[in-house]
Amino acid sequence: MYRLLHERYPYAHCELDFSTPLELLVATILSAQTTDVGVNKVTPVLFATYRSAADYAAAVREELEAIIQPTGFYRAKTDSLIKLGQALVERYDGEVPGRLKDLVTLPGVGRKTANVVLGNAFDVPGITVDTHFGRVARRMGWTDEEDPVKLEHAVGSLFVRRDWTMLSHVVIFHGRRTCHARRPACGACPVARLCPSYGIGETDPVKAARLLKYELAPT
Repeated sequence: MYRLLHERYPYAHCELDFSTPLELLVATILSAQTTDVGVNKVTPVLFATYRSAADYAAAVREELEAIIQPTGFYRAKTDSLIKLGQALVERYDGEVPGRLKDLVTLPGVGRKTANVVLGNAFDVPGITVDTHFGRVARRMGWTDEEDPVKLEHAVGSLFVRRDWTMLSHVVIFHGRRTCHARRPACGACPVARLCPSYGIGETDPVKAARLLKYELAPT
């Protein structure tokens, strides 16, 4: 199933725009309860204004809030970013650490965010369990776990560690583009013949194709 998904999405990647570990960490925190597309609209100004952990630590709250407001929950996210900057300066000389056990101690950073940063900024394999990954993994019968940490470990045991980051990308791409939460496009799914959940969505190939999102949608 992973091989078939990889063939469908050979270009799968982190869809947050970034150029440094700090930028990816900040963007991932902002992505909570919103879309990567929405985050990418605010980060050009954000990253041009705040270039270092020290900049976030010394940020004027009202100015930071004004920039990230479109991402939603901006007051809580502003609080997290200021505290994140302070923690990085105080504990890691302003640098983003490259270990899971260190990342998860930072304000606003859980295992999901840590694994995004490790896999995409440090090339350390990790499984990113967001809502798409969890939904698709359960639908495909890889695990019944609902708890993100237990699900991460269960799925991780099925695959070699070096594949974990790309596995996360293709499964998340599949969840966003084909295996939607409300109406999956079963009739246009590359793993349909292997999936125990086949039939919960649209099975007609033509109708299913119309449900595909992003670059897969028929023109």
